[in-house]
Amino acid sequence: MLALLAAGVALAVAAGAQDGPAPGSRFVCTALPPEAARAGCPLPAMPMQGGALSPEEELRTAVLQLRETVVQQKETLGAQREAIRELTGKLARCEGLAGGKAPGRAAAGKDTMGDLPRDPGHVVEQLSRSLQTLKDRLESLEHQLRVNVSTAVLPGDFREVLQRRLGELESQLLRKVAELEDEKSLLHNETSAHRQKTESALNALLLRVTELERGNSAFKSPDAFKVSLPLRTNYLYGKIKKTLPELYAFTICLWLRSSALPGIGTPFSYAVPGQANEIVLIEWGNNPIELLINDKVAQLPLFVSDGKWHHICITWTTRDGMWEAFQDGEKLGTGENLAPWHPIKPGGVLILGQEQDTVGGRFDATQAFVGELSQFNIWDRVLRAQEIVNIANCSTNMPGNIIPWVDNNVDVFGGASKWPVETCEERLLDL
Repeated sequence: MLALLAAGVALAVAAGAQDGPAPGSRFVCTALPPEAARAGCPLPAMPMQGGALSPEEELRTAVLQLRETVVQQKETLGAQREAIRELTGKLARCEGLAGGKAPGRAAAGKDTMGDLPRDPGHVVEQLSRSLQTLKDRLESLEHQLRVNVSTAVLPGDFREVLQRRLGELESQLLRKVAELEDEKSLLHNETSAHRQKTESALNALLLRVTELERGNSAFKSPDAFKVSLPLRTNYLYGKIKKTLPELYAFTICLWLRSSALPGIGTPFSYAVPGQANEIVLIEWGNNPIELLINDKVAQLPLFVSDGKWHHICITWTTRDGMWEAFQDGEKLGTGENLAPWHPIKPGGVLILGQEQDTVGGRFDATQAFVGELSQFNIWDRVLRAQEIVNIANCSTNMPGNIIPWVDNNVDVFGGASKWPVETCEERLLDL
C-alpha cells in the first residue's frame, strides 16, 4: 500500500513538471485515505519521451509481476506439499503391508518395515508392485507440474529436495527388498541345517534303539539268551558274526532242546570257499547224529531228540583226526581218522540251524534244525574232560576263546528270535 502511495505521488510530481507551471504557482500534497486507495485512484497514463516507461511505471510493473510470481509459487509449494503427503502415506501403507500393521501405526523397536512374514516371496512381489506404482505416480506428477508451470521455473533447491526425497524412498524400498531376499536365503539355509540335524538325531536314536534291541540290556547278562527256531524251513536261521581262524584243534559245546522227528536237523554248520561241509553237526532223517570235517563223516552216539535240554561237546584234533563226543558231561564216544592232518580253513561263515550247500546259503528245509540253541562256544584246543563236566553241571562258566556266546555276536533271520534263556540250574533240572 505504501508503494502505491509513493508511486502516485511520484506521478503527480512528474505531471506537474511536464505542464510547466507558471512561476509563483504552489502545489498542495494531500494524503489519500486507505479507502480511496482500495477503491482505486485511476491515474492518467502519461507517455514519456521516446515512448519508454517511466521508472515509476517500471517499478509498479515489477511489483505486480513479483506479487503474481509469489502467489504462483505459493500454490506450487502447496501442491508439492500435498504430493509429498500422498507419497508419505503411500510409503506408510507399504510399510503396513510389509509388517502386517495398519498404516500410520507406530512400530516399536527398530525402524523397520515389520518382521519377516511367513512368505517372503509374496512380500517382495508386493513391494515391487508398490515401488512401480510410486514411480508412475511421480512421473505423472512431474508431467503435470511441467504443464501447469510451463512459464514458471521451480526453484532449484526445491527440485533437489524433491529428487533427494524420492531417491531416499526408492533406496529404502530397495534395501528392504534386499533384506527380505537375505532373510529368505538365510531361512532356507537354516531349514536345511535343521533338517540335517534332525536326520542325524533320528539316525542316532535309531542306532541306539537297535543297540538296545540287540544289546545286553535285553537280557540279564550278555550270554543269558537262546535262539528259537520253531519251524522246519529254509529261511529261519542264526548267524555268528565272527569267523574262525585256521584251527588245528577245536572244542565246540552248546546247549540244545529239540523234539523234532525224524531227526533234529543241523544245529550248526561252517562253510568256506570250496568246501561247504568244513564243519557240520547234523541228524538227518532216521540216521544218527553225524560230525562232518572237510566232508569226512563220523557218527556220534548222541541222543537228544526227547524235547529236553541237553549239553553236548565235540572235540577234534588234526593229529590222527581224533574226536570225542560228550553229552551232559559224560563222554559217550571217541574215534580217529576223521580228516587227519587237515587244518580248519579260516574266513568261512558259521550258521546256526541250517546246513549250507554254498557259503552262507542254499539251505534245505529237510535239514533245518527245529528247537532252541544256547551257549554255543568254540575253543581252539581240546578241553579236558573235567572242564567239560564242570561246564555241563554249571559249576564253571567258561566262554569260548574263539567264538563266545554273546548277544551282539549273533544275528537272527527269517523269523528266528532271541529270548531270555533258563538258568543253567533250570536246564539241569530238565535233564
